[in-house]
Amino acid sequence: MQDNSGAFLSEQETMIRDSARKVAQEVVAATAAERDRTAAWPREELQAVAELGFLGMHIPEEYGGSKLGFVEYCLAIEEFAAADAGFATIIHVHNGMGDWVNRYGTAAQKDKYLPGIASGATIACGLLTEPQAGSDTSNFRTSARREGDDFVLNGTKQFISNGSEAGFAFALAITDKNAGKRGASLFIVDPKGPGYNVARVEEKLGQRSAHVAQIVLEDHRVPASNLLGEEGSAYARMLSGMSEGRIGIAAVAVGVARAALDAAVKYAKEREAYGAPINRLQGVSFDLADMATQVEVAHQFVLHAARLHQAGIPCAKEASMAKLFASEMAEKVCSDALQIHGGYGYLTDFPVERYYRDARVTKIYEGTSHIQQLIIGRSL
Repeated sequence: MQDNSGAFLSEQETMIRDSARKVAQEVVAATAAERDRTAAWPREELQAVAELGFLGMHIPEEYGGSKLGFVEYCLAIEEFAAADAGFATIIHVHNGMGDWVNRYGTAAQKDKYLPGIASGATIACGLLTEPQAGSDTSNFRTSARREGDDFVLNGTKQFISNGSEAGFAFALAITDKNAGKRGASLFIVDPKGPGYNVARVEEKLGQRSAHVAQIVLEDHRVPASNLLGEEGSAYARMLSGMSEGRIGIAAVAVGVARAALDAAVKYAKEREAYGAPINRLQGVSFDLADMATQVEVAHQFVLHAARLHQAGIPCAKEASMAKLFASEMAEKVCSDALQIHGGYGYLTDFPVERYYRDARVTKIYEGTSHIQQLIIGRSL
């Protein structure tokens, strides 16, 4: 079966894409501009998509999830990003953390946490990045010291998506500072518990309803049973999820770029200059042709990388290529869409200025463009 952009999809993949597109356009897109203006958390919108299984896309059905294939997941993320890139980021982070519990959690941890994550009753986040440690993964400082049956965590986490709204979180902390990468461990922490402090919610250029917080852990106690996997296994866990995370962000970039392209095409058909719609001007039509080509190439490569990952084929290089190309493309396409709108594109009356702001961060999170180039270069 062929989708509108030429990718051959199965009947199941098409059904998931169409279901995501319907709720994204009818529910999420309808409130996106107002939530961007007020930086409001999309509580009702999240519940609407949870009822269709989109908050448990990696979680097995026995825990209330929908357990989609990774290609289906990326198709859904692209559709949500076409409605609101910030919303897509929220559910990408949430689903990723649910997947970590499903992959590495004990039976007791799965029973306790997965149903709430799948239903949307509990929003998930990951306390990974620190003020001095983003791409530099060897420079984490948050500590976890053992005290009897507990670990006590202390440290500051920065740029934490969903961190201020979460009811479930993972925290990366150093349990053995002399063991290098093998001294890092992952813990399930309770955002409602003592010592989990939301220091601030950041004011951002774009994706404004996708809250990003600074979290301070101050003598935050977690039982030893909340260790995810073995002590010292965190670095390997993080590496295993990087390709999936990067392909997901590439899908976000494609979605917001596609929305910008659609807006530009619509405007160019309606706006007249010199007695005719501006899409008949060669310069505008050539710009639209280049934009459409770039969006299509990125879409197809994201699906290629997703199929590799779904098949269990190592794809670190392809994941970085998808992330690099799609994010750079999204910024350019959104900029061109704004330009086609002329002065109106600079106004909040039209959505392209929001797309332009929302696209920019896709070149930063889940590894900057320079990090992706470094990975690709090393693979050659």
